[in-house]
Amino acid sequence: MALITRLSRLFKADMHAVLDRIEEPQQMLQQAIREMEQALYQEQQQLKLQQHEQVELQRQMDGLLQKVECSQKELDLCLNSGKEELARGIIRRRLERERLAGVITQRQQLLGEKITQLSNRIEQQRNELEGMRQKAELVAAAAPVSDHGRGVGECAIRVSEDEVEIALLREKERRAAS
Repeated sequence: MALITRLSRLFKADMHAVLDRIEEPQQMLQQAIREMEQALYQEQQQLKLQQHEQVELQRQMDGLLQKVECSQKELDLCLNSGKEELARGIIRRRLERERLAGVITQRQQLLGEKITQLSNRIEQQRNELEGMRQKAELVAAAAPVSDHGRGVGECAIRVSEDEVEIALLREKERRAAS
C-alpha cells in the first residue's frame, strides 16, 4: 500500500512539473496582471458611481434644507395672519421634508463608509498589482526566452551526445599519454 502511495505521489509530482513547464510563468504572470488591472478598473468605476451618488445626495439635501427654511417663513406668515388651516399644510410638508432629510443623512453616512472601504480596497489592489508587475519584470529579466521556448540557462546546460563522445575520446587520449 505504501508503495502505491509513493508511486502516485511521484507521478503527481512529475505531472505538476510538466504542467509548470507547459504553462510558461511569464505568460501566466501577464494574464494575472491583466485580470488584476480589469478588477481594479471595475472597482474604480464603482467608486466613481458612489462618489457621484454622494454628490447627488448632497444636492438633494441642500434643496431640502432650503425648502424647510422657506417653509418656516411661510409658517410665520400664516400664523401671524391667523390662517391655521394653511399653517397645518405647511407644517405637514416641513415634517415630511425633515424626515426625508434624515433618510438622506443616513444614506450619506452609509455611502461614505462604502466609499472609504472601496478606496482602501482600491489602494490595496494597486499595491498588489505593482508587486505583480515587479515579479513579472524579474521573471522576464531572469529567464529570457530562446527560439525553442527554453530559457537561456537551460540551453547552456544541455550537453549533446556528440560532446560527450568527444570529451570521452580526449580523456582516453590524455590517459594514454600519461
